[in-house]
Amino acid sequence: MNEEIEIYIDEARDAMNKALVHLEDELSRVRAGKASPAMLSGVFVDYYGNSTPLSQVANITTPDARSLVIKPWEKGMIGPIEKAIHAANIGLNPQNDGEMIRLNLPIMTEDRRRELVKKIKLIAEQSRVSVRNVRRDANEGIKGLVKDGLSEDLAKDGESLVQDLTNEFIAKVEKYLEQKEEEIMKV
Repeated sequence: MNEEIEIYIDEARDAMNKALVHLEDELSRVRAGKASPAMLSGVFVDYYGNSTPLSQVANITTPDARSLVIKPWEKGMIGPIEKAIHAANIGLNPQNDGEMIRLNLPIMTEDRRRELVKKIKLIAEQSRVSVRNVRRDANEGIKGLVKDGLSEDLAKDGESLVQDLTNEFIAKVEKYLEQKEEEIMKV
């Protein structure tokens, strides 16, 4: 195999892997009925003028499957944390007792579960589109090598390898989607 084709394939594999990591991150933020500190990964607090992730200013624990407890390292941070949770619009109402903040997750209804499944299907579709865009870019790069003197047969082999890689990553996206959908629909 031509070294230049291998470079395109390696770059495509890296980019597709990034799309998969992004998918995992996005799916971890979707609430599936049980509390998880990852649900708050998108919450940023104003910490002395800097936008700081909540996990860097407080300890986040899950005492049970339906609640989160946020214990700030500085008592003065309770107000800004509460504001940040409201601003993040994650659908949870913080309860402040002066020392810590408790977030109770409501029981998920069947309609809400179906809504979340639709949401994760959209997230998965975005990942599939990203993988396909990487495939397109890699194939265009390989076709560009043909103009520079690469044989048609080697180019077809390279495009075939890129397609195999694409199929592999699309299958992984489907697997993650299936697992998350099962997790959400489980009562």
